[in-house]
Amino acid sequence: MKSFLVANPKGGVGKSTLATNLAGYFARSGYRVMLGDIDRQQSSREWLKIRPLGAPKIDTWEIDADKPARPPKGTTHVVLDSPAGLHGKKLHHMLAIVDRVIVPLQPSLFDILATRDFLAALRDAKEMRKGVEVGIVGMRVDSRTRAAGQLQRFLDAEGLPVIGFLRDAQIYVQATAHGLTLFDLPPSRTEKDLDQWRSLLEWVER
Repeated sequence: MKSFLVANPKGGVGKSTLATNLAGYFARSGYRVMLGDIDRQQSSREWLKIRPLGAPKIDTWEIDADKPARPPKGTTHVVLDSPAGLHGKKLHHMLAIVDRVIVPLQPSLFDILATRDFLAALRDAKEMRKGVEVGIVGMRVDSRTRAAGQLQRFLDAEGLPVIGFLRDAQIYVQATAHGLTLFDLPPSRTEKDLDQWRSLLEWVER
């Protein structure tokens, strides 16, 4: 089973957008995917409630009284959406059960500064658990802009790879409002955005 944690301690950076669309990609690819929400707001779980019955199925936690939440039997891919402020013991617990961490990061100075300590914690955790991989996704940014270059230079200094850049596009908002992802929409509407996902998907499928 492959498992991915989408995490950043700062709120509003696009964690749920990234997590739901990644789960949508796995579902469309025919995998048995579970989207788990460890945020108190349970945004991803609420989103699943409005997902159309005809869309590729995305499961969520099996929750029974007096038992820990767990993936449904037969799950091949797990995507975990995390809350703002994830750190300390809870972060280390999550890192112990996932294979890869995807950090959505906007290219503003304030976002970079707010995420710096978190990236340091991830580096330390990688030393403790050699198998975990970390990749950064630039959110709401065009890879050709000066802001993207600033983000790239910062991450080069941090020794972390940028695995993709996703632009700020209304198609994400529109799809989310109907329980859908880019991967559920006609290619004619998503061609430009799906092209941006290519390098990210190559990384998760590697």
